[in-house]
Amino acid sequence: MTVSARNGMGGGQATVTLAERWYVPAEVRALRAWIPFALLVNLIILGGEALRGGGTAQLAVLGGIVLLAVLWWSLPDGRQQWRRTASQGLAAAILVLGVLLLLLKDGDFYDLWASSWLIAPSALALYWLSTGLSGSWCAGDSDPRSAELGLARNRRLGPRLETFALHTLLLHAVALIVAPAVWIVDLSISPGNILGGAIGDAFTLEHFWAVLGGETFWRWTRNSLIVALGTTLVGLLLAIPAGYAFSRYRFAGRKGAMFVFMLIQMFPGIVILVPYFMVMKTLGLLNTSIGLIIAYSVTALPLCVWMLKGFFDAVPRALEEAALLDGCTQVGVFVFVVLPLSLPAVAITALFSFLTAWNEFLLALVFNTSNDSYTLPVGLASMIPATGQLWGDFAAASIIVSIPVVVLFVLFQRALIQGLSAGSVKG
Repeated sequence: MTVSARNGMGGGQATVTLAERWYVPAEVRALRAWIPFALLVNLIILGGEALRGGGTAQLAVLGGIVLLAVLWWSLPDGRQQWRRTASQGLAAAILVLGVLLLLLKDGDFYDLWASSWLIAPSALALYWLSTGLSGSWCAGDSDPRSAELGLARNRRLGPRLETFALHTLLLHAVALIVAPAVWIVDLSISPGNILGGAIGDAFTLEHFWAVLGGETFWRWTRNSLIVALGTTLVGLLLAIPAGYAFSRYRFAGRKGAMFVFMLIQMFPGIVILVPYFMVMKTLGLLNTSIGLIIAYSVTALPLCVWMLKGFFDAVPRALEEAALLDGCTQVGVFVFVVLPLSLPAVAITALFSFLTAWNEFLLALVFNTSNDSYTLPVGLASMIPATGQLWGDFAAASIIVSIPVVVLFVLFQRALIQGLSAGSVKG
């Protein structure tokens, strides 16, 4: 099909096909979407350079941001020739700025990454605006045949460019999580206790031997295991029947109790720190594992009850009614019918209780004043006092402490997935 467009200069008619009207190269569409993201990243880099105090680098990044914004505004539209020329010149200028920024820095990984957010967009823009079908379109030389070929090419290239952009975004999101872990691992295997330095420049296991060879670390580990396992056991013994009762029975004060459970979650733990301390001191439970188990169980109980109630709501009542008709008691229905169906929910609740006790720091710090009663979080904090910080030992101990958590998540991965989705559908 063709459509007619009036020529503004001579008043004549110009025939334009639908392919020419709708065709915009996938590369140009990608630039229109990618350049704003590159602008955002460079704004973050500009903030980083301001914190690092690099005056020349700040000016280079700021100039790149301005030129990127102008480049995005001047991207070709397939009709105006000056847009292509201006975009090519701007892309070349940004490319030069990116190379200069790289030469001004030390060349470490951060500098390479920061420079790439000027070099990569400008290099792609310069290439796509100058060559191939996209270059012809930008120059205004597109004809019906090339427009049809371009539309067919867009169907193949467009999804690939979207996939590339998505993976780039995901890699940056992953890097935000992986980078601290890599830094901690490097610190744990580097000699000395100095923060900073090149990653992977030296290797030693002295920090791991220092931690594992000391009696103090194993004492902290024993205390944490006792508290975490005790909290998990007590929490499940209280939360499972409570969650089932809130799910299946209607009794006086039910809605009020559920509201109180939800209300408790709104307040930070530090609010109840002083009352907890006074109660534990009165009962003589300071510097004891029992005191921490009671405190952690009470703290985690409201959320555990709410979680299990949602899971029990998803168990069909018809199964319980069928078991009752077969002569099973109410306790038997709960133990032999409901509980086995809710094992994924119990698993995720148990893991939540364990991790709450394993990672908690504030209550353990206040309730325990003796080094022999420290749990692992408090013990690790004691390794970095105001003077003589043992950063290498601290990093090694942190990695060792995280191993049980990783193992639990790997072992209970399937149960976690089932448990997280078990309460999402009712019936």
